Amino acid sequence: MKPFLLLATRADDVVADAEYAAVLRYGGLRPEELRRVRLEREPLPDLDLGALSGVVVGGSPYCTSDPEETKGPVQQRVERELTALLDEVVARDVPFLGACYGVGTLGVHQGGTVDRTFGEPIGTVPVTLTDAGRADPVFAGLPATFDAFVGHKEALTVAPPHATVLATSPACPVQAFRVGQHQYATQFHPELDVEGIVGRVTVYREAGYFPPEEYEELVARLRLARAEVPPLVLRRFVDRYRREDGEGPRGFVTREG
Repeated sequence: MKPFLLLATRADDVVADAEYAAVLRYGGLRPEELRRVRLEREPLPDLDLGALSGVVVGGSPYCTSDPEETKGPVQQRVERELTALLDEVVARDVPFLGACYGVGTLGVHQGGTVDRTFGEPIGTVPVTLTDAGRADPVFAGLPATFDAFVGHKEALTVAPPHATVLATSPACPVQAFRVGQHQYATQFHPELDVEGIVGRVTVYREAGYFPPEEYEELVARLRLARAEVPPLVLRRFVDRYRREDGEGPRGFVTREG
């Protein structure tokens, strides 16, 4: 099988490795089927579109909507590289799934407005599929409303004009959208289970997502939460776009240097 590529930007090794392991587990992938590039550590390698099944962008401590003068040089580089990559991904119709940070990157790239109007605190929210979501090949057959883990400072206020909104939540009007037929982004986390979100809360307790003094109470609430449907989105994306050698040009792979 042509591998998928995970683009990550989390500097903490514990969280980064847990994200990679979760994409493997919930995507139903073996290690050789998922390549990872940690963009916070190294520039995006040269790409040869055609040898991967698709691209997954994980969550990030970066916020697309931060004022440019507050972004460090690494974040600025990452954003430039993702913008250039999305130019090619969209033009060549490469399957793409962006989780949380992917809403900001794909949304802004395609002309949407991302700001802090619809941020959501860490926890579960009810996500409701739109009519288009219920008909979408990746989302079809999921419950009309399901709980999902969220925790984000920014979100789409205005979706890209040509995007198809697939899901909403009470406090965030765009929980998932699609561009064209094969580029997806979710505001919720399709890779997170209870242990995964507790791990992130522990690492990011001083990152401004919640008052640090509420850490114990938040973890107790999270351990009672359930979000069993969202990982199906990741698995369905993988199953829909996994491609064997010779199946066609869609996908891409990094070239070793």
